[in-house]
This record gives sequence, C-alpha cells and structure tokens, in this order.
Amino acid sequence: NRLIMQKFKLLLPFFLFPMLLFGQQKYTVSGYIEDATSSERLVSASVVDSLSRRGALTNNFGYFNLQNTEGVHWLTFSFVGYQSQTIPLTLNQDTVLTVRLSVGDELNTLEVNASKQNRLENTAQMSRVSVPIDQIKRMPMLLGEADVMKTLQLLPGVKAGSEGTSGVYVRGGSPDQNLILLDGVPVYNVSHIAGLFSVFNTDAIRNVSLTKGGFPARFGGRLSSVIEIDMKEGNKKAFHTEGSLGILTSKILVEGPMLKNRASFMVSARRSYLDILLRPFIKDIFDNSTSGFDLFFYDLNAKLNYQVNEKNNLYFSIYSGYDKYELEDYYASPGYGSRTASGFNYGNLTSAFRWNSLINSKMFVNTTLSYSRYQYRYQESSRDTTTDLVRNIRNPTSSDLIFATRVNDISIKSDVDYLLNNQHHIRFGGNIIRHAFTPGSLTLKASGQRDTTYGNSATAGVETMLYAEDELQFDRWRVNGGLNLGRFDVGGKGYTALQPRLSVSYNLGNGMAIKSSYAATSQFIHLLTNDGLSIPSDSWVPSTRIIRPQRAQQVALGFVKTTDTQLELSVETYYKKMSDLVAYREGSDFLSQGQDFESRIVQGRGAAYGAEFFLQKKQGRTTGWIGYTLAWSNRQFDDINDGKQFPYKYDRRHEISIVLSHQLTKRIAFSANWVFATGNAITLPEQVTVVLTPVYGTIAAQRVIEYGVRNSYRAAPTHRLDFGFDFVRKRRRFERKWSVGAYNAYNRANPFYFEIRVQDRYVSSVAKTQTDYQVNQISLIPLLPYVSYSFKF
Repeated sequence: NRLIMQKFKLLLPFFLFPMLLFGQQKYTVSGYIEDATSSERLVSASVVDSLSRRGALTNNFGYFNLQNTEGVHWLTFSFVGYQSQTIPLTLNQDTVLTVRLSVGDELNTLEVNASKQNRLENTAQMSRVSVPIDQIKRMPMLLGEADVMKTLQLLPGVKAGSEGTSGVYVRGGSPDQNLILLDGVPVYNVSHIAGLFSVFNTDAIRNVSLTKGGFPARFGGRLSSVIEIDMKEGNKKAFHTEGSLGILTSKILVEGPMLKNRASFMVSARRSYLDILLRPFIKDIFDNSTSGFDLFFYDLNAKLNYQVNEKNNLYFSIYSGYDKYELEDYYASPGYGSRTASGFNYGNLTSAFRWNSLINSKMFVNTTLSYSRYQYRYQESSRDTTTDLVRNIRNPTSSDLIFATRVNDISIKSDVDYLLNNQHHIRFGGNIIRHAFTPGSLTLKASGQRDTTYGNSATAGVETMLYAEDELQFDRWRVNGGLNLGRFDVGGKGYTALQPRLSVSYNLGNGMAIKSSYAATSQFIHLLTNDGLSIPSDSWVPSTRIIRPQRAQQVALGFVKTTDTQLELSVETYYKKMSDLVAYREGSDFLSQGQDFESRIVQGRGAAYGAEFFLQKKQGRTTGWIGYTLAWSNRQFDDINDGKQFPYKYDRRHEISIVLSHQLTKRIAFSANWVFATGNAITLPEQVTVVLTPVYGTIAAQRVIEYGVRNSYRAAPTHRLDFGFDFVRKRRRFERKWSVGAYNAYNRANPFYFEIRVQDRYVSSVAKTQTDYQVNQISLIPLLPYVSYSFKF
C-alpha cells in the first residue's frame, strides 16, 4: 500500500496539470486591423497566437476577436501584400487593440509572411474566392476601363454572357440568382451600355469576394451566388486624389480626413463621353435624319466614416448610377414644326447607414438601414405644331408611348458576432425588407384622348429573415453549421422557407484538406427575361399566390492544398437541383398587352452539375491563376419545348481561363488573359412552311419560319487573348501610370448574336424567284487597342 501511495504522489501532478490548465483564467483580445497609411480597416486580415497556434480573421469591418489563457502571448498580424507584425501581449484582462500594417514592397512580397490562419485548409468555407482589387486594376481592360464583373467572369464556375458584356452566370444559374451587394445593399442592375461596363468603379472599391456555394446561414434570398463589394472608407490621415482618363470614360476620386484619425470621407465620380465624341458626326452617321443625340452613363460613389469612440463607428454610403440613350429629330417650315424623340434611361440608387458597436470583448454588432432602387423607362414622343400664319394661331399636338419598370427596397438588418470561445464563433441576426415592384406598364398618351395604360400596377411585399450559425473548431475539423428562416408576405399570401446550411472541412496536414458543403436556398423575387441575357427592360417581379418562390439544393465536395510558396489549389465538384424556376410563356414578352405578369410566366425545374479546377497565386512578382470548368446545366418547363428538357442558354461544357500578372521592374508591369469557352446553346430555324390564309375572298400565302428543338445547336467556341502594360512613375507626392494594351489581341470573331437574313434571287433555269434564308453570326467586338492615363497625389 505504501508503494502504491508513493506512485500515486508521483503521478498526481500529471493528473492535476490538465485540470490546472483548464482552470486557468481566459481572456479575450479583440479589436481592428488597419492600413497604417490611411487607417482603412482590412477585411480578412489574420491574427495568430504563436504559442497556442490559435487564430482569427477580421470580418467585413476589420474586426477580430480571439480568446486565450492568462499570460504572455506573441500575436502575429498579417494581410496579403502587407508586412506582417508580431507584438508581445501580457493577457491579464480583456483587451482591445488597433493594429496598423504597412504595405509591403511590391517586388519583395514573397518575403511577407502571410498567416496560416487564412489558408484554405484552415477554414470551413468552400466555393469562395476573393480577388485583390490591385490585381483587378492591373488586368487588361476593355476600352481602358478595369472592371470587377469581367474579372469575376474569369473564375471557375462563372460564365460570361455575350462576348464583352459584364453579366455573370454562376453554376448554371440565371442573372437574378446572384445576390450582388454594394456595402451590404442589393444592386438590381449591374450594367452600363448594354453590359459593356459594370456599374462598379474600381477606384472606389476596397474589397471583392464571390461565394458560389456552401453559403453561410447569414446569406439568404438568392440561389446561385453572393458577390460582396465594399467601398473604400476614406483616408483618415491625409487628403488624396486619384483619377484616370480613358478612351470612353474618365473618373476621379477624392478622400481625406474630416476629423483627423476620427472621421473621413470618400467621393468618386465616373462619366462616359461617347456622346460628346460623336456629336459632331451625328448627322453623317444617321444620314442627316437626326439632329440630337445622347448616349452616356455616370456613377457617383460617396462614403462618410466616423469613429465615435473606441467601441462605436458610424458609416454612411451612397451610390447613384444612370444611363441615357436618346435620338431626337427636329423639322421646321413656315407654319409647321415637329420634334420626334425616342430613347431610354435607367439607373440604380443605393444608400446605407451603418452602426458598428463593440458591445464587449466577445460581442460585435453591425446594424444597417438601407435603401435600394432600380428603374427603367423607355419613351417615344412626338410634338407637332401647326400655325395659322394669318391669324397667328398655334395648334400643338402630342403623342407618347412609355414603358416603365421599377423596384424599390427599404431594409433594416442587424448582425451579431459572438465569440463563445475559440472553438465556437457564433453569428446570428435578422433582416426585414419591404419590396415595392412596378413589374412593367405600357402607357399611351395623345392630345385630346384619354391616357391608356396596359400592364401591372404596383405590388408590395415584405421579406423577413432570421439566421444563426456556429463556426466550430476541434482537432483537425472545421465546421460551419447554421439555419436560415425566410418568410415572404405579399397580397395576403405567405411563403416560409427553412434553409439549413452546413460546411465541413478536415485538415489532412501538409497544407491539404477535404471539404464538403450543403445549402438549401429560396428566392422570393424573380427577373423576367426572354433568353437569359439581362437587359435594362427586364422586369423584377415578386412571388405571388400564383408564382411560387424559386428553390435550390446544392451539395459540393472538394480538395484544397496550399504550398509553402503560397500557391492555392482547389478542386471542387457540385450538384445543384432547382425548382420553380421562372420563364416567359411561349410567345410572351415584357410588352405583351392586356396581360398581367402572372399570366405570362411558366415555372419549371433545372439541374446544374460539374467540376472546377483553380490554381491561384496571390503574392510575389508573378500572380494570377489557371481555372478550368466542366459543367452541365439543363432546364425543363411543361409549357416550353413540348415539355422536354433542354440545355440552358449558358450551358457551356468547357471553360478555361489563364490570368497572369508580372512585375517586370518597379516601374513596368505586364498582364495577360487567355480564355476559351464552348459556344452557347442556341435555337435555330430548320425549315420554312408556306401557310395559305383567306384574306378578303382571296388566298394569301405566308411563309412561316419553324424552329428546331430549343437550344439544340451550339454556337462556335469563343476564345480571345488580352494583354497590357503598366508604366508607373512615382514621385514623393505624385504617382502617374500609363496603361496600354489590347482586348481580343488576335481579332477573334466571337459570336455576339445571330440573325436571319431573307433574300430573293431570280433562278433563270426555272424562270422563278427563289427565297433564300440564311442564319448569320454577328460579331461586334474586334481587336480593340486601349490606352489610359491615371494619377494619384
């Protein structure tokens, strides 16, 4: 017994040691990571404790929190492109820090030690990609304008619309299935000039990310993707101005402190000037038939940022964008004058007021009040004036045709981050949105006649959402599980959607991990479009008693690896099943008169599946990626294509993208993209039938073009090469950059759309006139060199 007691006394400390550790007091270190030069907060920056290897990432407001035991700790803070910083911290109470990182030398960024915390294998999230805004600005440009949406098109699983346009179609989804957020506010139309440019001015943006699947519970409302774009906050320390002059657009940005180190502002403006360049040539272009011409767009971005105290921050941001196209013709003679005009205008307006509050060391709350509006208006007008020259009596007459569509949102949202402990990072919150829709109305006005309106009156709906999610870490496992509860009420009808979300990652070691995810999603609003190509006149409509919400379930499985040289490799497979998709009924469109929008819609189902390969390098003198997508996307509607399944318009079997950016010297950088994609699925005519119709006692022959099975043909594959050079000169307080290059460098004639040409020709052998029908491919974007000049001071 004595021997047993002696052995027990020797072993007792080993039993007590874990208990002592468990009983040690734990404290939380929290705060913000900022840019040392401007005091702008950094998104997805990382902090790691070098002793425990525990770490955390900053959220969209640069906030982090990390829990640890009492004692001395060495914390390393890092962000891609910045010099990492390690500081000692004696933790004996809850501590709030603000850490400022300095930008690293562009030619030596390989020496910047990025933390392991934000490596792919150490996060539960999959199907998410972020692209540094500096890399977007270095990429070859269309007409000298860097574009966020065109950059996202180069990522695996993301398909472009027509050649050169800015639409994105993610994993077999439609344009309306992308939730595009600018400072947390939905933007309903992201295109200028038929999609040649997007509405996002890269000078005003600080962060861009795309989530294609495995959606965390905090995201709801769309089926295919979440695109988060955050505006710059403004420099709190000094005034700065930057701008650029391009072939078709110019822009300028001003930022600076309002109260040094406490409050800042940022204002940015961009305008195109194609109308100014073409105005002297308008009469020649339109054969003297046009006297007036407008074709332009503009964007305005502004943001105010005020740090109330160490724990509270206020933000106000606003965006306004506008497009206008109009042709006018004037005619005057003695006693008579006329003016005819036709054209359209459309635009977005968004605004957000945010309050960030650090409640305590474990809880961070962000509350947002926001407004979003999109409207489109097409008008044809005629003004005639007849004057009796003898009696000097004027007789004016007028007529107008107006088509308009509109959607308004008012929303309040609150999100809470709560660190229960380092193994449980909890998020929860809710959102209420009041939607107001004018799905599309056609109004006819004429002098002396009552106005006539066809179409739909305004419809309002209320969307509510509650969510909770928990990010768990234990051993090699990372799990993000959550639940999103959505509800939509409109016209006395309510829809409820319970949307579970789960992402799981298992770290295999040596920089490798296996990931999987499941997400159920529901969408209560829909975009009515004829062919999947988003155009300004497409109408947003709500779910109603007749139109059910769109729903989807997506599963994904993937493998990731991060190398010591900071190469990131991901391979993913996915399957997405969709139901209650919307489409126009055969023969209907947005101008169908005498019908409400519900009678023009059919609903069906679809499936999308495929595999994605992505190899990316974000640091060093050479950056870029290689992406490959193998994908299928099919849809089926009972009232379309005889109820048979058909490929979606943007079902493309293969897509390849190669993106390269290389810093040749401190002053010269080179970039290039090469892309290849299988052609779109298209529907083509197969025969012409002569139909005999009685007309006023005679028989008239009418030729009718009959089309084949829907989307049963393929357009030619698209591919192109873009390249560019940046020449930078830096002075002490001034920097200028010349960018030159070419879009579609080898002048590939990629298809934009197809048209049917009908031509009669005389056949002498049979002495008859024969009608030929020919389908022609129309290509709009040839080799386009570009040059732009940008500056900073």
